[in-house]
Amino acid sequence: MSKKVLMVLMGLEIGGAETHVVELSKELRREGWDVAVVSNGGVYERELTDAGIRCHRAPLHKRNVFLMLRSLRLLRRIIREEKPDVVHAHARIPAFLCGLLQRSMDFPFVTSAHWVFYVNGILKRIANWGERTVAVSDDIKAYLIENYGVPAERISVTINGIDIEKFSPAVSGERVLREFALSPQRPVISYVSRMDESRALVARQLVAIAPRLREAIPGVQLLIAGGGDVFDEIKAKADASNAAAGERYIVMTGARTDVNEIVAAGDLFVGVSRAALEAMAAEKPVIVAGNEGYIGLFDAEKLALAQENNFCCRGCEASREELLYRDVTEALCKLTAEERAALGRYGREVIRAHYSVERMARDCENAYREVLSEHTRVVLSGYYGFRNLGDDAILLALRDRLAETVPGARLVALSKRPAETREKCGVEAVHRFDPFAVRRAIRRGSCFVSGGGSLLQDHTSTRSLLYYTWLIRLAKHYGKPIMFYANGIGPVETARDRARVRDVAELADVITLRDGESLAALRDMGVRNENIRVTADPVFTMPGGDRERGRERLAALGVPAERPVVGVSVRFAAGMETNVAEFARFCDAVSASHAVVFLDMQQPGDTAASAAVRARMSAEAYEASAPYDPQAMADMLSCMDAVVSTRLHSMIFAACSLVPVLGVVYDPKVGACARALDMPEAGTLEGFDAERALDALRAVLDGRGACVERLRRATEKLRERAGGNEAAFVSLLERGR
Repeated sequence: MSKKVLMVLMGLEIGGAETHVVELSKELRREGWDVAVVSNGGVYERELTDAGIRCHRAPLHKRNVFLMLRSLRLLRRIIREEKPDVVHAHARIPAFLCGLLQRSMDFPFVTSAHWVFYVNGILKRIANWGERTVAVSDDIKAYLIENYGVPAERISVTINGIDIEKFSPAVSGERVLREFALSPQRPVISYVSRMDESRALVARQLVAIAPRLREAIPGVQLLIAGGGDVFDEIKAKADASNAAAGERYIVMTGARTDVNEIVAAGDLFVGVSRAALEAMAAEKPVIVAGNEGYIGLFDAEKLALAQENNFCCRGCEASREELLYRDVTEALCKLTAEERAALGRYGREVIRAHYSVERMARDCENAYREVLSEHTRVVLSGYYGFRNLGDDAILLALRDRLAETVPGARLVALSKRPAETREKCGVEAVHRFDPFAVRRAIRRGSCFVSGGGSLLQDHTSTRSLLYYTWLIRLAKHYGKPIMFYANGIGPVETARDRARVRDVAELADVITLRDGESLAALRDMGVRNENIRVTADPVFTMPGGDRERGRERLAALGVPAERPVVGVSVRFAAGMETNVAEFARFCDAVSASHAVVFLDMQQPGDTAASAAVRARMSAEAYEASAPYDPQAMADMLSCMDAVVSTRLHSMIFAACSLVPVLGVVYDPKVGACARALDMPEAGTLEGFDAERALDALRAVLDGRGACVERLRRATEKLRERAGGNEAAFVSLLERGR
């Protein structure tokens, strides 16, 4: 789906910033963006509409309170109608008005800084530079930091991109020469700029020295393009010179859109900023001069200086008539035609290498992506806030993976303990059982993600299933894109519950599943959704444990450093209550050769199960029962010879550290994980047999090297498959934009 950007600027008359916006808009359009423009209108409006870009009118060109209020109303209406993904303002009035609207309309907001401005206390306070600012030179970036306090990390630097096909040595100036009765056999100096007080210094100077140039350069002609508030004054002086000379050798064209042909008509160009760059693209020798200063006849020695100020001459010596006269006469009297051509070719190579419209558009797209990411609110639903290390690990993996996919995105988790989730997982959180907070979060969200784990199942209870299906239906009610992110499906036992799961699965825009068994379960329920793929649990993307930290943690539990360790994870589920003694017998036998450490993945449930088994044991055992974070548990697991587990995520933690695992199956997901890891099972929870489990464990310990190699291959494959979750998430965001 194409993304939409709304350009907002003062007007579309002749000018560097205006041309910048025109070229940027057309290039973004070519790149697939849907572009609309708001301005006071002007000569470039036709060029934009011819390119398929919608143009709206608003009186943004004057600092008049009544006009600004009218513009504010018009902008609000236009933004509501256009629904842009990004609003991009150029110049201070548009940026100020868009900034006012952004507070209530909450759209991603970018500005461009094309120039430096007079700063006073009021303007400094009301200026708005958006959520990201694109400066057209490094010195403007420094100016924004120093004068407006804009954070450096929120400013990117671009260039004035030039269309080298439009401004090319292949373009002819013959039509312009004929229009103004200029002789192609006589030298022509061309100049393009707005004829405003703040821009027209060099135009005045050229007209002032024109009689002297006419004496030094026989037959010289001046072609001066641009309109503005001092045009009539300068034209009167040009007319006086023409009358004194008895011929019209100074031509004042007024505002023009055929700047490429104006440039092509000249043998030497005088100007600044974008106009100078356009002339360079056309392979014209260029004298860089403007109101801000003077660089002179451009060549390789002046490149670094010109790039520092984006060919605007800021910080350079002031432009003076004598400097202009010296360089114009040198270029047209002292340099040979070949030397002038060489300067022109060098200028075009500079444009080709550093000032392409493609790069300008790419720089702006990067700024757009950054603000779009910051406006992306991902609502995450899962078994969060229940002090379950497996589900906390899912949330952490989601956080890290989505942060890489959409940097700056805001993640909002629905949690039983929001404050604890915010502190431990570093995401925003609201209480999952507060219906008003949940509705508000989903309504404001960009998308809804059913985030990992076995959420759609009735093995725990139908009430749990009803909660998760209600959330999915609520997200659909608010029109949000929906993703099942690496979900495990089932078991779902009753016909009514199977229908519920089938119905919400058909509502999902994208579904990724952590195993093939879950896909088979959905298809068996009659789900026909085609946007389903099997990936892997996101926890497989987490790093393995740190053995040094793990040894320190085990030592703190009292585990002797010299003893090898086997981890055991138990939980109260169907069958566990009647098999406590059998688990104790198994653990006593393991204790003969290994220290047994119980791994409490969820409190208080696993703590109670571990305590029940330890109470029936005759040998000493240890227990990791403190509220460790997932990484701390992974650190301890990395130090073990093997892990015997009823818990899916203790198996995954161990596998990520290449520690052999044996699953005790109480739920299909445990068996599915064991098969995916190419690891053996240690029996089932309901019919747990100590002797069978011991035989399986001994086989693993005796062949540990081969087991580790199988784990390495399996986890690499699963980690790669888990990457498919992010690709699916990106496609989900595209649906929402």
